[in-house]
Amino acid sequence: MSSNVETTELFELELPLPDAAIQARSERLVGFDARYERLRRDLRLLADPEELSRWSKKHHHKELSLCAAIGDRYPLVIFSGDVGTGKTVTAEAASDRIARETNQDAMIFKLSTRVRGSGKVGEMSTLLNHAFQVVAKQAGKSRRAFLIIDEADSLAAARDAAQSHHEDKVAVNTIIQRIDDLRRHGGRVLVFLRTNRGGALDPAVVRRAARIEQFDRPDEREREELFRLDLDGLVLRDEVFRDLVRLTGPQEARLGFTYSDIRTKLLPHALCFAFPSRPLTGDDLIQAARDVRSSPEVRDI
Repeated sequence: MSSNVETTELFELELPLPDAAIQARSERLVGFDARYERLRRDLRLLADPEELSRWSKKHHHKELSLCAAIGDRYPLVIFSGDVGTGKTVTAEAASDRIARETNQDAMIFKLSTRVRGSGKVGEMSTLLNHAFQVVAKQAGKSRRAFLIIDEADSLAAARDAAQSHHEDKVAVNTIIQRIDDLRRHGGRVLVFLRTNRGGALDPAVVRRAARIEQFDRPDEREREELFRLDLDGLVLRDEVFRDLVRLTGPQEARLGFTYSDIRTKLLPHALCFAFPSRPLTGDDLIQAARDVRSSPEVRDI
């Protein structure tokens, strides 16, 4: 395939790391630092098995047997949770942070949903194979490469599902084989598989995950942090923030708001009350919180 096909059909994102724009987004990602602190050691073990060997020799004066066992894990991390909870941007930000911490050139790729192809027999498997080949080639012998697979339940759904077609089953087999192959690269390629329906994933894919991280809708503290971050510069009473946190929490008939609900629905709705004729007020924000509805839950069906 030509490089043009690689760009338009294989990847939505293909970018060198570290990247200033990704770093800036991570600084506005509520809870990222705390989550990354939980993940960082596991991610570093996956991305740099030699670091584990150095640790073992330094602290135990030999390479422990567990180093080989841990080094044999699949370079796969699954981010699972409701829509709009920050899974994709967390994968991007974590990749960027690893590149910065290891001080090594890296590339990040985000697989395009266009790899599903046009329905021709064997097309999806061919595109998936080529995508993994491109990522592995970019990693080479010294660089790092990170591959993000969004909406992974559409590519790696359980093969025994009643609605699973032959091409879908072949695609799952291809992903499994390619993830198996990536172990040969010694941690230089790491795959983040993002899904809104973790229960729909094929069990063989789930078994290969070295880490499964669950993403939930923001709690009261996280919603308040998000409002205070995004509304910085406005003079608002603490009572306004308390009301916003309460109104965006779980109610009898609906779930609480996701990060995306607040940033892409509630805040623009509030702004429309004031723009372009007057200042934005706390009453505008509270009215928007009453008007807007949270996203429904995505179920594993």
